[in-house]
Amino acid sequence: MKTSDFVTGLVLVCLGVIFLADNLDYIELDFSNIWPWLVILAGLAFVLGYLKNKKNYGLLLPATILIVFGLLFLYTSLEDWESMNTLWPVFLIGPGLGFYFMYQFGAKEKGLLIPAVILVGMGLLFILGLDHILKYWSLILIAMGAYLIYKHYRTVNRNE
Repeated sequence: MKTSDFVTGLVLVCLGVIFLADNLDYIELDFSNIWPWLVILAGLAFVLGYLKNKKNYGLLLPATILIVFGLLFLYTSLEDWESMNTLWPVFLIGPGLGFYFMYQFGAKEKGLLIPAVILVGMGLLFILGLDHILKYWSLILIAMGAYLIYKHYRTVNRNE
């Protein structure tokens, strides 16, 4: 028997006993504040899977998403779900952080940094209330395009 089977079995038995005690009215669970912890625990299970075999760095993406979203759900369930009006960008930041952790603790594949920077950057832009900057998005696009055109002509002139 593998250790992971034992631990998983133990966790399932403990959860079953807790939920049975709730069903039989020995204890009273307020599931509205418990379920975010289950999401966080699921994320931690993915982290444990990664720690067991660090070649499986792909597990860090769902781990990070579940932990970040679980923390968001925990906060909103304890405070006020209306705060989701301003905290929704966390849904961009979670996967972005997951891609970053895959890069940082994995094979250092540069392609993972692109979605990480885009998702975390956009999420932070929105969560910090900088959406008024979007009025100037066209100027940012023009500047980026002009730089790429300049870079192209500089490269072409060097090669001639």
